[in-house]
Amino acid sequence: MSKLSNKINEKLPVKPGPWRITFDTNPDDCNLHCIMCEEHSPYSELQKKRRSLGQPPRRMKFELIEKILSESVGTPLREIIPSTMGEPLLYQDFDRMIDLCQKYGIKLNLTTNGTFPGKGAIAWAKRLVPVTSDVKISWNGATKTTQESIMLGTQWEKVLTNVREFIAVRDEIAAAGKNWCRVTFQLTFLATNVIELPEIIKLAASLGVDRIKGHHLWAHFAEIQPLSMRRSPSAMREWNQIVRDCEIAVDSFPKPNGEKIVLENIFPLDTAQPNQSPVGAICPFLGQEAWVSTAGRFNPCCAPDALRRSLGEFGNLYHTTIGEIWQSETYQNLQKNYQKYALCASCNMRKTL
Repeated sequence: MSKLSNKINEKLPVKPGPWRITFDTNPDDCNLHCIMCEEHSPYSELQKKRRSLGQPPRRMKFELIEKILSESVGTPLREIIPSTMGEPLLYQDFDRMIDLCQKYGIKLNLTTNGTFPGKGAIAWAKRLVPVTSDVKISWNGATKTTQESIMLGTQWEKVLTNVREFIAVRDEIAAAGKNWCRVTFQLTFLATNVIELPEIIKLAASLGVDRIKGHHLWAHFAEIQPLSMRRSPSAMREWNQIVRDCEIAVDSFPKPNGEKIVLENIFPLDTAQPNQSPVGAICPFLGQEAWVSTAGRFNPCCAPDALRRSLGEFGNLYHTTIGEIWQSETYQNLQKNYQKYALCASCNMRKTL
């Protein structure tokens, strides 16, 4: 933690606010076209529509990030995430954001598509690892064919090399006692890749990846609806068997240091409730995390934008603070009543205790 944030935090009591904020820094910038992506899939009309209307690419003003972080001194904030839509390493002010994390003693949690544009994996690792808590690399296959058919534009051999190089630098920095960041493979569970999950675990373990995290498909387009593992009871039963196979794979394929890979969000589904979250599952985001759109709009979760707008309007962070929104009646009501909303009832992200 920086001397600045230490001094300020010593003088101020903890103020209300999220422990983590996701900034939609550059959702329109990406060098891949993953089939499930809300914005950049070949099935999506969103980018075409923006261009036809003459709308410029959405890129967050760096001043907004500065404003929010400076206002968050003394709150529980300890981590930020750059855009999870698009490729955040293409954000023009990414290096300045790293500097800001160092200034305020805040960790960076990154989701990247594994191409490491511009600098390459080694240079990016040297810049990122000292300030990151977790680097989530989008990964959707155990084979070249599957990976490249889902993440259109990726190159299997190149991204494999990138992961090896990144982890090598991570291990060097950790060995020097400077910082250790977790490396995660992040998946979207699809009918075309779940059969490979045990092999993905084996591959990840051999590379020294620490965790495999995934989520079930948000089927934005009719073309990919048949790929959902929640599409039918039979698909869910298939998924449940794969979950058991994954648990066996974790025990069978440890990392080079002997530790087991951690699995997250890989659990059985209830075939009697194909469109509902598990009974007792809670929202992991409300009262914990916040999302900020490129235009400054406060969002309560990571659901697709058109859907999460149904949860209400909470304010714009160019004109107010997260602390004020956090304590507002509108946001407090959502926390108390979210299970009554159709979006929340069917949310893929809710977690069992």
